[in-house]
Amino acid sequence: MPHYHTLGTIPHKRHTQFRKPDGNLYSEQLFSTEGFSSDYSLLYHTHPPTRIIKTDEPVNMMPRVAEEKMLKHRSFEGFKIKPAKDYLDSRVPILVNNDLHISLAAPQQSLDTYFYKNADADELLFVHEGSGTLYTQYGQLPFGYGDYLVIPRGCIYQVSFDTGSNRLFIVESFSPIRYPKRYVSKNGQLLEHAPFSERDIRRPTELQTLDQPGDFEIRTKKRGMLYGLHYGHHPFDVVGWDGYCYPFAFSIHDFEPITGRVHQPPPVHQTFEANNFVVCSFCPRLYDYHPLSIPAPYNHSNIDSDELLYYVDGDFMSRKNVTRGMLTLHPAGIPHGPHPGAVEKSIGKKETAELAVMVDTFHPLQLTQAAIDIENEGYVMSWSE
Repeated sequence: MPHYHTLGTIPHKRHTQFRKPDGNLYSEQLFSTEGFSSDYSLLYHTHPPTRIIKTDEPVNMMPRVAEEKMLKHRSFEGFKIKPAKDYLDSRVPILVNNDLHISLAAPQQSLDTYFYKNADADELLFVHEGSGTLYTQYGQLPFGYGDYLVIPRGCIYQVSFDTGSNRLFIVESFSPIRYPKRYVSKNGQLLEHAPFSERDIRRPTELQTLDQPGDFEIRTKKRGMLYGLHYGHHPFDVVGWDGYCYPFAFSIHDFEPITGRVHQPPPVHQTFEANNFVVCSFCPRLYDYHPLSIPAPYNHSNIDSDELLYYVDGDFMSRKNVTRGMLTLHPAGIPHGPHPGAVEKSIGKKETAELAVMVDTFHPLQLTQAAIDIENEGYVMSWSE
């Protein structure tokens, strides 16, 4: 999805001899999330990336669904997910279906004693609290509050946090995460009407080649099982790479809202898409400027999609009693809209400071027990006068 990028040293032609100073060959690896039929990168390793020296017994990481079918509006207090020291232990799935898993996490420690690879899904990490650096074979990606980190499936990474106070909203997608098609030209460039451009996309920097022998554990998730695979050399032994398939960062603060004389529909907030779901960014923006405009959203029937909104910061004029980290789930099949009094209250307002991430899924979401444990009871009745 990002444009061509390269770091380090690579040969003039792909699939040709590329030798180390001692005369031995570097090991070339093609990395792609869709085989040979879509975007890829070529990485050049100091050692073959295949040298497994030991394997551990797998651990079942599959989320357990507690409520499969439902038809009522729900609300959850995301910050009630308890912090955990280990990065993987901190990730708590709350809403899932066959297209994606949505998790909340509050990791207290950096992921630096092992490596992680999600061989099932592309990952979208939204950084609500905290800062640090994502380390990969492609280089480093510093991140902070409001950043989306897009990590292709199969990418090996570690995360270094600056402090022990971190909050992440995580989407695991079982199909590639891309820019919306309507934003992209036939040649792959982001178009003028897109709410962000290539200048806003942050690519990996500072490639470090770590030529270190030893026992390096890469915990790899595949089909819901976590496998401990041990390799004889540091996985970040890449001397150079080039291509189109690599992790990148995009800040929600660089999203440019699309506004109009009257209220604009949710697709104007779209940021990413995948198979059967989209991700939208609700950012501070000027309100509608028709003299009779109603800034509050109109009631709408999302018959074909579940709508999940993750509240980040700011004042949300269409909802009462919103807290940071709250989630609302409005399932397909019943209409929803502003809380009572919100429509009249919005008239005359000139702007909003709200910040939120929305995920619309085109297949129903299912609740885990962790979601039920942090639910706001009675939310379904909050439209009652």
